[in-house]
Amino acid sequence: MPDHDVLIVGAGPVGLLLACLLTQDGLRVVVCERRTDADTRTRAIGIHRPGLDALEAAGLGAEVRAEALRLDGGEVRSRRRTLASLAFPPERPVLILPQPRTDALLRARLRALAPDALRSGWAVRAVDPAGEVVRVAVDAPDGPRELAASCVVVADGVRSRVREDLGLGWSRRRGRATYAMVDVADAETDARAVLHCEPSGLVESFPLPGGGRRWVARQGAGEQLGTPDAFRSAVEARTGIRLELADDARPTVFEAAQHVARRTSQGRVVLLGDAAHEISPIGGQGMNLGWTDAVRLARELARSLPGGMPDLTGYDRDLRRATRIVQRRSAFYMSMGAPAPIGVAVPRELVIRTMGTRPLRRWSAGLITMRGL
Repeated sequence: MPDHDVLIVGAGPVGLLLACLLTQDGLRVVVCERRTDADTRTRAIGIHRPGLDALEAAGLGAEVRAEALRLDGGEVRSRRRTLASLAFPPERPVLILPQPRTDALLRARLRALAPDALRSGWAVRAVDPAGEVVRVAVDAPDGPRELAASCVVVADGVRSRVREDLGLGWSRRRGRATYAMVDVADAETDARAVLHCEPSGLVESFPLPGGGRRWVARQGAGEQLGTPDAFRSAVEARTGIRLELADDARPTVFEAAQHVARRTSQGRVVLLGDAAHEISPIGGQGMNLGWTDAVRLARELARSLPGGMPDLTGYDRDLRRATRIVQRRSAFYMSMGAPAPIGVAVPRELVIRTMGTRPLRRWSAGLITMRGL
């Protein structure tokens, strides 16, 4: 008999959510995370309706709602003009909660369900999918170990070593851009997201719980926005807004790219979240898509385990369909945010014919919130 029904590689928000769902269903779950401490890097902040539904299923809906900031709506501006604005209906909320806090809530929930499920400092070295059980070599704090599981879920991120070792492939998809972001204190901030679609590039601004805003600027060719002065100057030149940045508030520069695994499973090993697909963070879609993947996968694993062999055909089909939709949308949004030598970085026909009307509002809504998954 294997040691565990499911072994999850990686304790990011997607792996943790899956662990909570499976534990609630009575399965024996262990999560191996190579880091010894929680990841405190500030990355995803947006929680959309599909992601909130997934958190509800894991028993965290009330806690997330209590701590998150709820967006009132958003607007698109260009050259100091408002081109479109929208409000989010109650049935389609958009919540803002920094990922470190979301992770902390998920860790606490898993600890309440299964106190020993999360193994920090346990680095997965090799996965052998041959046979009736999956054998996993782990470097634990007290030395090498071998674990056995009925199924292994690989949720160790975009640079997944396990995916590479198993030869599951990693195909490039359309859409690539470089951005810089920084969180800025602002006691007078409101609860609206603002997208500045300017000739010299996109600037995004999102309110944060407890005051302050996150600013994101697309980095153009030849630009280096990784210093406070450079970031401040770029935002002011594009929007006319002068940010008050502390000298130690160094912006984070990151490249947004898009990929998908050529295969999502091998035997009893299956990819999940960023290990299965890389999505541009524009619109906050990657984490939410990973959570909806986790709900689908949890349903299939709970149906089959312990004992049975999971049929991952439906999971693979749904994951690929959703990934195609989101990646196409993200590629379009990235192209709309690129610098434009003439005019604004908004489709010309939308500006001329539909200013403030439904098509432009739909376009702006798509940049701020994920729909249709």
